[in-house]
Amino acid sequence: MDGFKTRLNASVQLKLSFTLSLAILVVAIVAGVFSFLSALDEAHELQDEVLRQVAHLMDRQHLSPPAPGIGPRLKDADEEARVIVQRLGEAGPSTAGVDAGGMLPLPATLSDGLHTLEVGSETFRVLVKTTAAGERIAVAQESGFRNEIARDGALRTVMPFLILVPVLLLIVADLVRKMFRPIAALSREIDQRAEQELHPVDDRHLPAEVRPFAVAINRLLTRVGQSMDAQRRFVADAAHELRSPLTALSLQAERLAAAEMSVLARERLTALSQGIERGRSLLDQLLTLAKAQSATGVPQSPVSVQDIYRRVLEDLMPLAEAKHIDIGVEGTQNAEVWVSEPDLIAVVRNLVDNAIRYTPEGGQVDLSVNVSGGKARLRIQDNGPGIPLDERDRVFDPFYRTLGSEQIGSGLGLSIVQTIAHRIGAEIRLDFSDLARQTGLSVTVRLPSVEPPARGS
Repeated sequence: MDGFKTRLNASVQLKLSFTLSLAILVVAIVAGVFSFLSALDEAHELQDEVLRQVAHLMDRQHLSPPAPGIGPRLKDADEEARVIVQRLGEAGPSTAGVDAGGMLPLPATLSDGLHTLEVGSETFRVLVKTTAAGERIAVAQESGFRNEIARDGALRTVMPFLILVPVLLLIVADLVRKMFRPIAALSREIDQRAEQELHPVDDRHLPAEVRPFAVAINRLLTRVGQSMDAQRRFVADAAHELRSPLTALSLQAERLAAAEMSVLARERLTALSQGIERGRSLLDQLLTLAKAQSATGVPQSPVSVQDIYRRVLEDLMPLAEAKHIDIGVEGTQNAEVWVSEPDLIAVVRNLVDNAIRYTPEGGQVDLSVNVSGGKARLRIQDNGPGIPLDERDRVFDPFYRTLGSEQIGSGLGLSIVQTIAHRIGAEIRLDFSDLARQTGLSVTVRLPSVEPPARGS
């Protein structure tokens, strides 16, 4: 019971449904009882009117009740349903029983009008009337039969309530659920949005009571969007501002390398140059991440995956050759996808760059693409150490690097890939290249569709 009270207080929809159902049940019960009693009383009034009509007919037609045992008696007649008409005070001690066609032993002192009398073990409704000829007659009928008919009639009157109330409860529950459907739809729409989807909520079809919440949510989304834009602008501006001094430092280091110096000084200069190069790489990655977090327009033409592979390999081939890595594209199948060309280049470049960096010397990096079910699947796999299962959720975090890695990097490559994938609706899956040994990394990028997007999307 406490659990139900908790759910009732926590849910407006459940509370409204329960309150309306309870009110309908109370009103239906009160109305049903009133209708039953009214119909029962009306049925008894009609039955009494039948006795009055019989007495009036006897008086009007100047008919006299038959003597006891003389009147005709139908063989198949319902004894309970029959109406007994007799002269008042005629029944004697030797008269046959009522069920055998005899008369009721009624006292002659009964006053005119309706009476309910106990005769033997049965109850009778008796009407006493004095005719115009001065004769007193009694018209009677068994009360059990009258009550049965009255109850049946009253139940037939209440039957619509018994049928319609459950139907009404179901209708109320369905209406309440439909009234709260826009709220549930709004909740699902906001919950299914990606991090970068901060466009306003459409509140035109929402009820007036819910619209203020949608307006407040839109204002919050606007403030969040402005804050994110300011953050991206800060990252981009900081990266641009830091480029100039790093470029100057790099030029100074190159000039200094041409001068005569000791072995120790040259080792330190080499470490300095590597640090400067790492800083420049970090700035480039930060700029790429800032661009990836900014929404772009819908592409106007498809992009060839094989062309993107060739362009990326041309840029990164020197890095692969320096480590004697066998890198290339498997197969000749191509796919044209409706994705922005800079976005796809950034995704492939970062994945291939990571594969080259973490693959040992003399290793292998393979690129492939296939199309099935209207989806394009890009795969980059290597025979390096791979990513442990417990770290696969964290490798997409900015600046996170796998523990024990000796490679120089910024930790932003996979974060850039995931940011672009979320924006273009792609899916990323990480797996081992060699499942038996659980080594190597296989990255599969599943693009949403190879068909052109709908206009206005």
